[in-house]
Amino acid sequence: MTNKSKLSALKELTTIVADTGEFEEIKKYHPTDATTNPSLIFAASNLPEYQPLIQDAVLYGKKHGKSHQEQLLLSLDKAFVNFGLEILKIVPGRVSTEVDARLSFDIEGSIQKAKALIALYESAGIDRKRVLIKLASTWEGIKAAEVLEQEGIHCNMTLMFSLPQAIGCANAKATLISPFVGRILDWYKKAEGKDSYPPAEDPGVKSVTEIYNYYKHFGYKTQIMGASFRNVDEILELAGCDLLTISPKLLEELQKAEGPVPRKLEPEKAKGLKIEKIEIDEKTFRFLHCENAMATEKLYEGIRTFSKDIVKLEKMLDKLMTR
Repeated sequence: MTNKSKLSALKELTTIVADTGEFEEIKKYHPTDATTNPSLIFAASNLPEYQPLIQDAVLYGKKHGKSHQEQLLLSLDKAFVNFGLEILKIVPGRVSTEVDARLSFDIEGSIQKAKALIALYESAGIDRKRVLIKLASTWEGIKAAEVLEQEGIHCNMTLMFSLPQAIGCANAKATLISPFVGRILDWYKKAEGKDSYPPAEDPGVKSVTEIYNYYKHFGYKTQIMGASFRNVDEILELAGCDLLTISPKLLEELQKAEGPVPRKLEPEKAKGLKIEKIEIDEKTFRFLHCENAMATEKLYEGIRTFSKDIVKLEKMLDKLMTR
């Protein structure tokens, strides 16, 4: 009798999500869902096998846009959705598609972009229940999610680095949050001059554990999906989290490793903890976020990074459009 892989064992405790825009990688590991972001889509769009999806997006923009700028924006939306549509042919669950990071401080702009993306999915015959709209966990992103959730558009709150962000998202009744484990670790390694931390002391792991315990203690319905992992130890330390989104490289490591995976996060244990409730309004959110140097720096850095990759993708589409 062969031993079970750690990936198989982990799947019994946690919903596994592939963190990639590359379809062949998704097929290998049989995840339930898949997530994308502008950086992953830009990387995939440079590969020859995905050129038909990009060409189709350009044709769509040219056909439906009146001005050149409108054509470009429509092509960008269609490119993201085209990747999502292909992913949904592979995974049985949901795909996450991100709103333009340049709208991270624009409530109405984020709402309109989310609706436009959902309309493209629905016109392709996809039920909106199979799509999660990714929004940055800024105050404006949280307020946009609150409106969208009321209209049956489910949101995945990304670029999350702190408990106040998580509480704001739960109050907005967001479907899902994606706390960034590895990016928190990166910040602390640099700030504290350390090369590594024991898995249970990893600052990213501790942050997600705190959010998980808070949510389960107070009975929030919003699900938690640990994201942005740097190593397998971080993943295993969060076994039992609602969902974990994992890169192909780390999925492969888990697939090759054998042995049991003990559950680390448990709802019943969280309910028994002594946790003080934090009331979050805009003023409190902004002050608590400001007080957390790591969360502040990583949120804005993440928005800048995603925005840069959207601009790169736009330039690629622009070149194809003007050929």
